[in-house]
Amino acid sequence: MAFLEDHKAKFDNLRTSLSLQRRDELKRKANGGNSIIFTYPPEEEKLYISKFEEINDKDEFYFINIAQLLVDYIDMDGWVDFKYYYNSFKNTPHIVFNSDDESTDLMDLILNEISKAESLNKIPVLLRTGALYGTGIENVNIMENKIVMNLKQPLVILYPSKLVNDSLLFLNFKPASKYRCTVID
Repeated sequence: MAFLEDHKAKFDNLRTSLSLQRRDELKRKANGGNSIIFTYPPEEEKLYISKFEEINDKDEFYFINIAQLLVDYIDMDGWVDFKYYYNSFKNTPHIVFNSDDESTDLMDLILNEISKAESLNKIPVLLRTGALYGTGIENVNIMENKIVMNLKQPLVILYPSKLVNDSLLFLNFKPASKYRCTVID
């Protein structure tokens, strides 16, 4: 099981990347970005989330559960209205989940939680990011947002994925961006 072999080194790399002394280096490696993608095999997600919760003994992380935010977003208008809206725009899901209008969408909920972490002086950690699949919200949409770029502490994205020939594959099959972030694999 990869988790038992890899987790210590990965969490040590994360601690190093989060240290104040490494912030400039993080931004250089991340092409000016302010995010860390923490990869793990999708089938080991529960193990990695559990380990993150365990190492949060200093209460320095603010966990943002994307799956729960998706449910909250659907509940805002109710299932029937959401289903109609989603089916009307299923070929352009970003209109449903990441629009530029004034109505609150999933991306707004995510960014609000990231801002809340910042106001609490905690490191924002996105988990259950597999729930983004099919929403039209890509990791780079989050990482390039001005709120994330201007955080005092980097955004950590728990990312069920693998690296193949230096290509990041979200959920082990969907090509994903490594731009604006540092990858811990």
